[in-house]
Amino acid sequence: MRARIYKPAKTAMSSGTAKTRKWVLEFAAASSRDVDPLMGWTSSDDTQSQVKLTFDSKEDAVDYARDNGIEAVVQEPKTRRPNVRAAGYSENFAVNRRGAWTH
Repeated sequence: MRARIYKPAKTAMSSGTAKTRKWVLEFAAASSRDVDPLMGWTSSDDTQSQVKLTFDSKEDAVDYARDNGIEAVVQEPKTRRPNVRAAGYSENFAVNRRGAWTH
């Protein structure tokens, strides 16, 4: 069995960081998906591709994979530069504004 261990990124639809703190062990698909000729649905006989295990730390996930004989690849998360804006709407009307305020 092959798997990958990663830390999920935040969703593009939200500014929150929920569900990004835990590490995930996800199994790779062992076989390709087939299209049912009658209904057109996509199906697969591989049930391991539906399994996602979550861990509190990367070491826990790696230890689990090693203890159970799972060949796992670890993907390190990309660091995110926080988007910090100190100014708010009231900053548009500040007396010590750097540039001219025009509409």
